[in-house]
Order: sequence, then structure tokens, then C-alpha cells
Amino acid sequence: MSSTAPRRRATHAGSWYSSSPSKLDAQLNGWLNEVDPSAIPSAVEVASLSPSPLTSPLTLPIEGCRAIIGPHAGYSYSGPAAAWAYRCIPATTAGVRIKRVFMLGPSHHHYLDRCALSRCSVYETPLGDLKVDGETSREIMMSGQKGDWEWMERGVDEAEHSIEMHAAYVRKVFEGQEITIVPILVGAISTRQESYYGSLLAPYLADPDNFFVVSSDFCHWGSRFSYTYYRPSPDASSTSLSSTFRPREGDAPIHQSIRDLDDEGMQAISFPTSSSPSPSGSGAVQGEGKSAIQAKEEFAAYLKKTRNTVCGRHPIGVLLGALAELESQKGQKSECRFVRYEQSSECESYRDSSVSYASAFVRFL
Repeated sequence: MSSTAPRRRATHAGSWYSSSPSKLDAQLNGWLNEVDPSAIPSAVEVASLSPSPLTSPLTLPIEGCRAIIGPHAGYSYSGPAAAWAYRCIPATTAGVRIKRVFMLGPSHHHYLDRCALSRCSVYETPLGDLKVDGETSREIMMSGQKGDWEWMERGVDEAEHSIEMHAAYVRKVFEGQEITIVPILVGAISTRQESYYGSLLAPYLADPDNFFVVSSDFCHWGSRFSYTYYRPSPDASSTSLSSTFRPREGDAPIHQSIRDLDDEGMQAISFPTSSSPSPSGSGAVQGEGKSAIQAKEEFAAYLKKTRNTVCGRHPIGVLLGALAELESQKGQKSECRFVRYEQSSECESYRDSSVSYASAFVRFL
């Protein structure tokens, strides 16, 4: 950006996460070091579905990793879960050192019916600045049709937390490296628009110089979120709970119903998967398995059915759209796999509330 472009202040530092460089660095180090690769699930366990086997056990970082999905709540809530995504990031992709990080987040406060790019020259973090790649941002602004993109006003940029909450982690994981970032705010777009924006960003995802970070929390449950979806058992019909709710003997606790709901969403996003384990029992995928195109369709159908309050559903949709574009146009196979799931609290009654946090990686195969 030009020398007159504003700096984006770390407006949530000191409240959502520590503004102390030494304290924040110690926290991030601690969470990253606590990640245990042996604890990564070998399958997405969904109570109402047959577990879908994924690939064999992992070592970290993930070879071929090109993108992650991670949560964006206050670090005391989601910082540990986010570490599982950031431990997946390699120093290089396809033998090329990562130079640029695309950061896609949902808009929580500003109505947006398209995608927006940052006008700022720098994103400040307590651990050091992240330079915004103005040249790439302007290049993206010129892509597609007129009006597809807009520039964020500084006030919109600084009010939004979904991208900022990943900035310190990006600065930490790429410590000592000269990287730039491309922040993209994703508005309330349709599934067709998700595919369209994904096609515009696909060439950047294909470039090993680049890495993608997608920001999303999962279920926001409780009356304060106007979402009280509940299934007493996996094969039961869903309902919305009211203040008169009293669980019956044998009914699943609310937090388990939320877990099953989120598991179904993670199952939809995950690919490639197959409906039965390999004969060897190794967890390897049989045949071609589910594609990125199918994953995008399944996730859209899941959201339509459940209305789950996945706040980053559109950034996830754009990522899946980019992967589907590379799959159909370039024959590029990929994998999306979840490595961690947590809840901010365990809901037992209608009065309770929670937010779910999930971390995933995408790698090229």
C-alpha cells in the first residue's frame, strides 16, 4: 500500500488477548507445545453416521499443507484449539518458502454482500507488524467483474475481530520470516458467490508462495444466539428448546447434541472420505473418495438443514470453492481434515450457552 495508507491497530489486544509481547509469546508457545499429534483423530466420529476413515496417522507439521481453518474467539477460550491448526503449517510448501498469507474472515458487525480488502499498510500485533501486500490486494481488486470487491474502511477493519484474532498466531508461526498478508473480509454471500470468489482466488491457492488461513467458529448455542437446536438422540428429530425444557431419562445432554451437530458439519467439510474402512484397517481412503466439489455441496446442504450458527461458513465456502476449482480445472486433488474440536462450556440447560471451536488443515495430494 502507499506510504499514506493507515496502520491497522491491534484493537482487541488487552481485552481478547494479551497486549504484553512477552506474556502473549509465552501463551502461544505453551499452546503450540501442548499439541499432541497422537491425539489427532483418525476419523470424523459422527454418532448418527458411520465413521468415515481418513488418511493414515499424521506427523506435524503437515507435508503439503496449503490452508488451515481455525477459531477466532478470545484466546482464553479458543487459543488452545487454534494451536492445533497452526502446528500443521510447514515452513515451506512444495519446497518453496511461504511468502504470503491470505487471511479470510467473516464480517460480524458490518453488512457486506461481497468480499472486501484491507486499505491498511500494516496489521499491528503485540509480537510485531504484519505488512499487508498492497500489490496483491490491488491485483485481486481488479479481478472478476466491477463491483465484486470493495475496500474496507479503517473503522470496519479495526472493529472486526475474525482476522485480527489470527494475526498474532501468524506472526508467531512465521517468526523471523519476511511474510506479507492479504486480509479478505467475506460478506453474507450465496453459495454460488462462494464458488465464484473461490475461482478468483484459486490461482493464488495453487501458488506455493501462498498460504491460506480461514477464520471460523462453529456452533453458537443458546438463547443469546437465538439458536437452541437439540436432538435427544442421533436418530431423533431436531427441535428448538425453550425455557420449559426438561430432559427425559436417556436423552443426550445438550452439549452432546451440539457435538453431534458440529460433527455432522465437520464430516460434510472433510474430504476425501469413503463409506467403509479399507480392508487393511489402516485408515487409508479407498478409491477416489469424496471430492472438494462434493464437500462444498454437502456443507451447503447441511447448513440449509440445520441452520447451524457457523459464523465462518462463507469463508469456508470460498475455500472449498477454490479447492473445487483447482480440482475441476487443474486436476489438483486435496484433503481437508479436522484435527481438534472443543466447546467453551458444556451446556446442560436452556439457560446455558457455548461456542464451539474446530481446527482443520487442507493439503494437496
